[in-house]
Amino acid sequence: MKKLWTLTAALAMLTGLGVQAQTHEMTLQVKKVGAPIQPTMYGLFFEDINFAADGGLYAEMVENRSFEYPQQLYGWKTVGNVQVRNDGPFDKNPHYVRMGYTGHKDKFTVMENSGIFGMGVKQNETYRFSVWARLVEGNEPVKIRVELCDPYINAERQAFVTEHVTIDSKDWKKYQVVLKSPVTNPKATMRIFLEGKQAVDLEHVSLFPTDTWKGRENGMRKDLAQALADLKPGIFRFPGGCIVEGTDLDTRYNWKNTVGPVENRPLNENRWQYTFPYRYLPDYYQSYGLGFFEFFQLCEDFGAEALPVLSCGLACQFQNDDMSAHQPVDQLDSYVQDALDLIEFANGGTETKWGKLRAEMGHAAPFNLKFIAIGNEQWDAIYPEHLEPFVKAIRKAYPNIKIVGSAGPNSEGEQFDYLWPEMKRLGADLVDEHFYRPADWFLSQGARYDNYDRKGPKVFAGEYACHIAGKKYNHFYPALLEAAFMTGLERNADIVHMATYAPLFAHVDGWQWRPDLIWFDNLNVVRTASYLVQQLYSTYKGTNVLNLTMNGKPVTGADGQDGLFASSVINQPTGEIYVKVANTSERSQHVSVKVDGLKKGEALKSAKAIVLQSNDLEAENSIANPNLIKPFEYPVQVNGNMVSGTIPAHTFVVVVIQ
Repeated sequence: MKKLWTLTAALAMLTGLGVQAQTHEMTLQVKKVGAPIQPTMYGLFFEDINFAADGGLYAEMVENRSFEYPQQLYGWKTVGNVQVRNDGPFDKNPHYVRMGYTGHKDKFTVMENSGIFGMGVKQNETYRFSVWARLVEGNEPVKIRVELCDPYINAERQAFVTEHVTIDSKDWKKYQVVLKSPVTNPKATMRIFLEGKQAVDLEHVSLFPTDTWKGRENGMRKDLAQALADLKPGIFRFPGGCIVEGTDLDTRYNWKNTVGPVENRPLNENRWQYTFPYRYLPDYYQSYGLGFFEFFQLCEDFGAEALPVLSCGLACQFQNDDMSAHQPVDQLDSYVQDALDLIEFANGGTETKWGKLRAEMGHAAPFNLKFIAIGNEQWDAIYPEHLEPFVKAIRKAYPNIKIVGSAGPNSEGEQFDYLWPEMKRLGADLVDEHFYRPADWFLSQGARYDNYDRKGPKVFAGEYACHIAGKKYNHFYPALLEAAFMTGLERNADIVHMATYAPLFAHVDGWQWRPDLIWFDNLNVVRTASYLVQQLYSTYKGTNVLNLTMNGKPVTGADGQDGLFASSVINQPTGEIYVKVANTSERSQHVSVKVDGLKKGEALKSAKAIVLQSNDLEAENSIANPNLIKPFEYPVQVNGNMVSGTIPAHTFVVVVIQ
């Protein structure tokens, strides 16, 4: 028979602490369940920052595959006779290359691409090379040789896998070949040799793993997509925040450029290319291979509601304080139409213009879009002025679509106080609040939503992360404070309907902003302590709030509560109760939870504790040690209607009670 430990003994063993601790009794009322927890409560916010899309989730391995960077051969090394031309088969991506004979049999024409931070390949895995190509003259087939190489090894032959592609037509056609790697190499390169004397034209040169998420050719990197799926998201906000606005309106994210054949989606400059001097390089672009169709597919894969964000005609206000940078309010028709057309793309029948395009892309059934956000972190009167035409048009055409407005970039203050009444006046369904704040802010916000107006718009905590001064990385301590803050989100589920940490992804070789939820390199993925907190909340989300108090008050870390934050929910289909407790203090504390309101004959059957803890507050998961911090599970002894135990200092616990 498996031995049961008390929570006290288990946690004491975990941390090496004794069981001497202050006692706090919490009362959990189960007779009357509280507000329902929305299916959208915990989710994902994706933005293409830190190379989250190209070079990250989007599995394309070739950089500048269509030669559309301002420097057309950026990312490519060429030897021999290579010319860039601009009358190609795709009108939105007109550039291609012509590989010709050098005039000497021992002088090869070669092109080499190193990908974004190298091409990560794994032993015995296969990779699909594809290219649009044509013969330049004559009808004699021409071969190109495709190699994966390690250019840094000191060996007679750097290539470790080679395949050939035969170009056999003067018409543009797509050609493919699969390469199987015999080695693992995190920084491989791809080389293309012209064999023979006849010239060929190449366009949209691509290399994908064959084992992508759901096996899609234009697919996502499987391990990164799996990390998202494992969060069990209820909402997926995309394609970003500031990139929606653009450095200027010409570079704003335009969803219509991200749908249709992937070969004909135009390149767009990434708004984050210029922002940070330590990452100020001319190579951060959006291929739009990961576009709105793919985002909707991912939402469907994850079982998450989609929350697309569209430009309201205001460029990024952090970078543009001149009104001439923004679209005048009386000239917003095309922007408003973009929003209406997006809803048609997602939900329209196949007889409609945009619904027909969705069907042509392989999804005849509607995506059943329910939410749309207009604008990101805009402020001042110009934002509600720009938002109002969208609200009126969407309400008229699609009255069931819920509209998300913004409270600006701050969590309080003059602009925040101005925008909330404006969002109410305009009838926004939800208001997006952002919190990139220090430790003391998170420790002071346990009761933030307790006194919000229940009759106005609901809250979307759209971007938040704890930033420790001088230590802006993903160590354990900020994750603990995020867990504490989230007890207030959960307790106020009647007003808080969505919450998403941000940013989501960061490449270890190309990050610009930190902390981030998931770090990765070309072959590995790291789930941070903050990720584990999000996962615990989404896994133990429950269906309804339960009233949990200490000395008659919510457990919000207030004076007299010794740094304890807590909330509780019930999962009605299973009858399980989930109690979440964050001990943010520097000492262990004895906590008992008394369950009141059980029906006659009912009893607590069993309990377990899922514990996230680290004695080193600056410990963090990393590529070298991805599981340094991880949750542990312990059985807990139940005593009648009471569950109790000692929670060590700086510990987050989820207690599951049957």
